[in-house]
Order: sequence, then C-alpha cells, then structure tokens
Amino acid sequence: MTVLAAPPQTHPRTRLAFRVVAFAEAVSWAGLLIGMFFKWILETTEVGVKIFGPIHGGIFVAYVVMCLVAWRTFGWSFKVAVAALASSIPPFFTVLFEVWADRRGLLGGAARR
Repeated sequence: MTVLAAPPQTHPRTRLAFRVVAFAEAVSWAGLLIGMFFKWILETTEVGVKIFGPIHGGIFVAYVVMCLVAWRTFGWSFKVAVAALASSIPPFFTVLFEVWADRRGLLGGAARR
C-alpha cells in the first residue's frame, strides 16, 4: 500500500493578508513621516500627524497580529518571528521583510530566486 504525502498547504489568505498589512504599514509610515515633516520642519500644520498617527498605530497593531498569525500558520522559527516583528520599527522595513520572506518560501508559497 502506497501512502501519498499531502502537499504542503500554502494558506493563500494568510499570505495575502500578511503581504497587504506589511505594505499598508509601510504606506502609513510614509504618511506619518510626511505629516511630521510639515509639523516639525516646516512648522505649518499638524494635520498630517493627527490623521496618520492613529492610522499608523492601528496598522502597526494589525501587522504585529499578522506576524503572530504567520508565525503559527507558516511554522516560522523564533528568529524569523522576531525579525518580522522588529521590521515594524524602522520605516518601510515591513516591505523588505515581506520580500525576503517571500523569496525564501516563508509565506507558504514556493521559494523564488
């Protein structure tokens, strides 16, 4: 009797959600940085900070949650999970982490070169 191994699950919804939230976190960083430029450098208005501050905060929390979901779903090592979480601190690093993880097949898809 031959037993066939089940193909690895790709979890396309989790993969897509992680990618979308990682990109949104980077975009919200850009909005917040532009708002901070107008508030602190040009000293003209703080509307950008008032708008993008809460948006970025909410997306940041969503990214942290998605990192924890991806860690469990994709079976990341502790080091990969810490790298994913740490990428939320510097501006735009969530996109860099997402590209790195995707190329290594850590988001449930086949590794690309």
